[in-house]
Amino acid sequence: MEYMTVNEVHTRLMATSQEFRRLAEQHANYDRRIEELASRRFPSQEEQTEEARLKKMKLHLKDQMANMVQDFSHHPA
Repeated sequence: MEYMTVNEVHTRLMATSQEFRRLAEQHANYDRRIEELASRRFPSQEEQTEEARLKKMKLHLKDQMANMVQDFSHHPA
């Protein structure tokens, strides 16, 4: 069996898994919004709360994607 790097598995999943692409897109959306909120000089309490919430949600997506990469690495399609 050929060894694939994490980046190769990620690329393969992006090409073959609609769920993985959906998670990656949502992760990127959260990242953009977090960057936007973090760039504000004087964020409101609501913006600070939103940023913290989005960071947790982004981390959850990252964990889901990492699990998919690990599953694929152990059981390639």
